[in-house]
Amino acid sequence: MKLVYTEQSLISLNEALEFIVHKVTHEKLIEIRDSILDAADTLKEQPHLGQKEYLLEHLGLEHRRLIVGNYKIIYKLTSDYIYITDIFDTRQNPAKMKG
Repeated sequence: MKLVYTEQSLISLNEALEFIVHKVTHEKLIEIRDSILDAADTLKEQPHLGQKEYLLEHLGLEHRRLIVGNYKIIYKLTSDYIYITDIFDTRQNPAKMKG
C-alpha cells in the first residue's frame, strides 16, 4: 500500500511542532517529528495496526488512529492507499477533531 499525507495532515503536523518549538530542544523536536513519521511508515506493512477513531465515526469513513506520544495519527484506508488525514495533538480539546 502507498502512504499519502493530505495537505491538512502536513499543516497539523507543522502546527503541532510549532506549538512545542520553544518548549523543547531542537534535537527533541526532530525526535518527535521523526517518531510520528516513522510510526506512519509502519502502516505500509500493517495498515490495520491502529484502532478505529470513534470521534470520527459520524463521518462514515472508518478513520483509524495510531497513537505516538501525545499525538494521534488519523488515517483512512482504501484498497491501494493509506491516507494520513490529520496529526492531532491529544493535549487539545477532542471536540476540535470532530471535523
